[in-house]
Amino acid sequence: MKQQLLNIDAEAKKALEGINTAAELEEIRIKYLGKKGELTAILKQMGSLSSEERPIIGQLANKIRASIEDAISKKDSELKESGLKEKLISEALDVTLPGKKQVLGHKHPLTLVLDEIKEMFLGMGFDIVRGPEVETDYYNFEALNIPKDHPARDTQDTFYITENILLRTQTSPVQIRTMEQKKPPIRVISPGRVYRSDALDATHSPVFHQIEGLVVDKGVTMADLKGTLEMFAKKLYGEDSVVRFRPHHFPFTEPSAEVDVMCFNCHGKGCSLCKGEGWIEILGAGMVHPKVLSICGIDPDEYSGFAFGMGLERLVMRRYQIDDLRMFFENDMKFLSQF
Repeated sequence: MKQQLLNIDAEAKKALEGINTAAELEEIRIKYLGKKGELTAILKQMGSLSSEERPIIGQLANKIRASIEDAISKKDSELKESGLKEKLISEALDVTLPGKKQVLGHKHPLTLVLDEIKEMFLGMGFDIVRGPEVETDYYNFEALNIPKDHPARDTQDTFYITENILLRTQTSPVQIRTMEQKKPPIRVISPGRVYRSDALDATHSPVFHQIEGLVVDKGVTMADLKGTLEMFAKKLYGEDSVVRFRPHHFPFTEPSAEVDVMCFNCHGKGCSLCKGEGWIEILGAGMVHPKVLSICGIDPDEYSGFAFGMGLERLVMRRYQIDDLRMFFENDMKFLSQF
C-alpha cells in the first residue's frame, strides 16, 4: 500500500506537467483527490491493515494528499499567469497610434437660418417670445379679426381637435398673447411650428415653421415697417438687396402688403430661380388693424403698430437653392451633411 501511495504521487505530478487548461487541471484533481479518486480508493483499504501499520500509512497518505494539492495549486497559479500574459499580448494597445476621429453632429439647415434671423432681430432690439402650438379658436382666429365665415377657418385648412381647440395655423396668436400681457412699447418676434391640412409635396407640408414680428408703440408708421424689412433683407441676402411692397389683404393688418426681394441670382433680369419674374416673395406684412389692438386692450387712437410673417422653409430653400421642401424632414444624411 505504501508503494501504491508513492506511485499515485508520482503519477499525479507527471500528469500535471502536460496540463495546459483549467479544465484539464480540474480533471486531474478529481482523478486523484476526488471522492472516487485513486487516493480515496487506497485509503478505503486501510481497514485491512494492522494497528501498527495504520498510523504510518495514514501519515504517508496525508503527506501525499498535501503534496498533490500543493502541486495542483502551483499549476493553477502558473496557468493563470500564463493566461494573463496571453491576454495582455492579444489585447495590447499601441498608445502611439492616432485616435479615431469622432463624427460630430451639426445644426439642421432650418436651425442655421433661424438662428441667423433671430440674431438679426435681437440686434434691432426685438425680443423672442413663444406660445402654445395647441391653441384656442379665439387666439388663432377671432382675436386676429378673422370672422367665423372666413375661408381660413375651413376644416380643410385647419387641424381641429375640438370645436374650439386646434393646432395653430400661424404664430400670430403669440402676438395677441403678448399684447394682452404687455403694454407698449412692444417689439417681438415669435418663431415656431405651425400646422395646416395640406398634402405633402415639393412645396407644401402639414407641418412647417413661421417667424412673425410685431412692433407696437406711439407714432409707428408704414415707413418704420419698410425700414425694418429692408434692413432684414440686406442682412439676409446682402447689402445690394432691393425690396418692394405690393398691396395685399390680411384680416389682421390694414393696410397690408406682400414683400418681395429682387432675385439675388439674376438681379431682376429673370431666371429659373425667380421663375422669370426677377422678384421673389419672402413675406407678408402690414399695419396692425385697429380692431386687433382694441381686442387686446390697446388704444388704437394712442398706439399703432406693424406686423410681418414669413415662412422659414421658404427662406431656407431660397438661401440654399433647395427645390423640395420634403428634404427638410426626411433626415437624409447625404442631404444634411452638406450643411
